[in-house]
Amino acid sequence: GLPAALPFLPLELTTLYNSLIFTMGASDSAAIKGEAEGIHQGLLRVLEACGSCRQDLSTEELWQKVLREVTAEELQAPLHRLGALQAAWWLADSRLGSAAGLFRLLSNTEDLKDRGRACCSDGESELLCLLKAWRVPAEGASLPLVQSAEDLKEILCTATAFLQGLQELEAGNFPTALSLLREAAGGFCSKRVLAQIYTCLGCCAQRMGKPQTALQHLKRALQVDFQCLPALSHVAAVYHELGEMDAELQALALLYEALEKTPPAAASSSPYFLIRTELLVQTPILASLLRLCQPSEVKYLLAQQCLQDGRVADAVEHYLDFLALLQEGLQQQVPLDGGSALPRIPEVFLEAASALEQAGRHHDAITVCEEVISRTTDLIPRTLRVEERLDQPEGPSPGPGLAGGLMSQKKESLCCLTWRAAGYLHQGWACAKLGESKEAITQLSRCLSDLLRVQLYGSGVEPAESLLPEVEVLQKIRLLALIGRGAQFLEVGRHKEALLDFQHGLQISPGDPAATSYLVQALWELNRKQEAAACWQTLSQHTPGEDGQQEGQGRPFPLYLVSCLKQATFPHCESLTRNIQGYLETASQD
Repeated sequence: GLPAALPFLPLELTTLYNSLIFTMGASDSAAIKGEAEGIHQGLLRVLEACGSCRQDLSTEELWQKVLREVTAEELQAPLHRLGALQAAWWLADSRLGSAAGLFRLLSNTEDLKDRGRACCSDGESELLCLLKAWRVPAEGASLPLVQSAEDLKEILCTATAFLQGLQELEAGNFPTALSLLREAAGGFCSKRVLAQIYTCLGCCAQRMGKPQTALQHLKRALQVDFQCLPALSHVAAVYHELGEMDAELQALALLYEALEKTPPAAASSSPYFLIRTELLVQTPILASLLRLCQPSEVKYLLAQQCLQDGRVADAVEHYLDFLALLQEGLQQQVPLDGGSALPRIPEVFLEAASALEQAGRHHDAITVCEEVISRTTDLIPRTLRVEERLDQPEGPSPGPGLAGGLMSQKKESLCCLTWRAAGYLHQGWACAKLGESKEAITQLSRCLSDLLRVQLYGSGVEPAESLLPEVEVLQKIRLLALIGRGAQFLEVGRHKEALLDFQHGLQISPGDPAATSYLVQALWELNRKQEAAACWQTLSQHTPGEDGQQEGQGRPFPLYLVSCLKQATFPHCESLTRNIQGYLETASQD
């Protein structure tokens, strides 16, 4: 309540500076964002002492008025220090423009402005140039500071380069981002922050299409701080991009092992400062780049990559470990922010069943699929009417909120039906491998019966790229079920029923090699050899490369269908070819 007096203002402003340093240093990053009310009141006290008090000005306007009107030499050093503290507040709030405007006022001489312009001509940002050009005021021996202005300047320079590098990275300006992040890496920060900067450099290099450079930066991050586990996660991603499966799996295994251990204390800076770079740099993109995977996510990635690479035994082990994590309460380990690498849980079960089938553990695969079937049964309506194409309207358009809710509910029902049908599909193929043809036919018939619940409407046969992804998966499941059931009909001598299934399969996917080959065999078994030979000749003229090219251009099918796709391949090509060729030779002689 004492009136402001000019002789005591240097002491008052220095005390304010020290107290705010303690306030910022004792709080987390979220607590320091926003306006610094203490600085605002301090500036009002300065104007009051100079006889020019204004209460209706914003903080930025107040700084402009103070720095232009207050010329007392003894106040310049305290005001500069307070200005640096204000810039720290604004950086923490991502108000880089406000901070740049303040340092333009602090660098009010032509000499400092010329030095700032010289820095900018070298490609640096204006704020970074102004910070470097700013001359730190001399500190009086009688007024000790809890953190020197020189140290604060170094931290501001590092934080500015880091923040602007992240902004450029998010905007896709990768060369500029790389330059700014390298500037930040050479700045004043703790080992933990330095490791984060190298991690961001690695992500930037990866997005620039330079995986080897990315690996160098990410390995440097781990050398600086071995607890920077997000860097190890990005290392695995780069190896995946390079197709180096062994290195990727090794990185994921190390990451899982590290996540399972109790994390030690975080690496600290030396010496310790109250205001640190990590307090000023907290942005969504940084949180995204440094998101730490949960052990369950890493375990799933290990299982998925092993299954995709054909390492079936390892895949089975990882999937069973993952299912064990489910029993321990996976909901406590998986983030619900949409950033998780995990798919929907029924899909993970189906992938595990696929791995078990490929490992020859057919009974276990049947058990896993039964879990999916039992959990989804009550969630599927009797009939489900869905559009076939991406752009197909569905009757009168209700309100936006209602329409979104209905579509979401319908899509969820469609997913549940897809999972249950896939469960029956896996069970059918597993029973076939066990030699239980009757049970295989039953399960595959259940799969096809499930798919009849879906009523598609559209304009008939649609090109693959215009189909809804869910509809495309359903059609592939139906094709695989028809091929599988038809093959089992052949096994038990029900050739006419087998022929019908293969014909229906070719209606879904005209020219499919597996369905066509089985169709040829069914015709041959029915003694319709001339038709079989004609179909075989058509199939022989089909170029395998063309089919593979078309397959590669479409959307990839779910991983849990891979084992069924492999099993659907016609196994008797050589013997059937010999029979057909022998028949054609005999026919030509006759």
